[in-house]
Amino acid sequence: MNKGPVSQFIQHHYRHFNAAALVDAAKGYETHLLEGGKMMVTLAGAMSTAELGISFAEMIRAGKVDIISCTGANLEEDIMNLVAHTHYKRVPHYRDLSPKEEWELLEQGFNRVTDTCIPEEEAFRRIQKHIYKIWKDADDKGERYFPHEYMYKLLLSGVMKENYEIDPKNSWMLAAAEKNIPIIVPGWEDSTMGNIFASYCIKGELKTATMKSGIEYMMFLTEWYRANSAGKGVGFFQIGGGIAGDFPICVVPMMYQDLEWKDVPFWSYFCQISDSTTSYGSYSGAVPNEKITWGKLDIDTPKFIVESDATIVAPLIFAYLLGW
Repeated sequence: MNKGPVSQFIQHHYRHFNAAALVDAAKGYETHLLEGGKMMVTLAGAMSTAELGISFAEMIRAGKVDIISCTGANLEEDIMNLVAHTHYKRVPHYRDLSPKEEWELLEQGFNRVTDTCIPEEEAFRRIQKHIYKIWKDADDKGERYFPHEYMYKLLLSGVMKENYEIDPKNSWMLAAAEKNIPIIVPGWEDSTMGNIFASYCIKGELKTATMKSGIEYMMFLTEWYRANSAGKGVGFFQIGGGIAGDFPICVVPMMYQDLEWKDVPFWSYFCQISDSTTSYGSYSGAVPNEKITWGKLDIDTPKFIVESDATIVAPLIFAYLLGW
């Protein structure tokens, strides 16, 4: 693939330290795919609110992502951005806000994520009225689905098209829904939609069993990994730390150690973008080699860590992979 100006700039200027690690990780990802490997991408933090979809959606459409693991927040916040973008509020001076000013934002219906405020009424509630109908329909029929499957139903139904406020090509959730890419969403319950679902269960309007659980996600991931890890294997591209990465990477040692399936291959590529410092007990800041001792990576697994801001690094790596 002929590389475009962004890729050429990266290769010419990014020669040392984290910049060089960025290039090495991108080239490793590219090589992994060229050799027939598959890739999991994990999203922690608030990458959807940071509008990662502008580059990530194209990665999905280009076939460079095979499975995703993300927090419940990233799952819903991409859709919130899709349907309420013009109502978002930027607060560049967020470091200077007083508690009183923070409270005033709440009273105005804004929930702040660093320098970006999500409009509760336009974002959460606009989705809620539609997703509740989908949950309720499944509940009445005794059907059960995963959190991401309900979101796919919502997007593919087209009921929210009239509310789109960005170019839909920049929604990674829409791109994933259209390709039906599997998504693992560990700890979905702590998201806004998870809280809303719990509230309906408490009120007796929905049954908890209507939503498939985290254990079932691990079981699904086990089946998917077994079916897709032949040949070059499955790589692991981790954006940020936390449960979005911790949960899925454990599927390999679980199969090898707990199920005693000795033919399970390790993850065949690993990269983490994180500014978490290496410290005692910090898994998000642990160097990749620590994962060897936990049965997740092999001695020879290509390993990369870019210690920097993922909102800057991830789009650049994606740009390189897309040949921009």
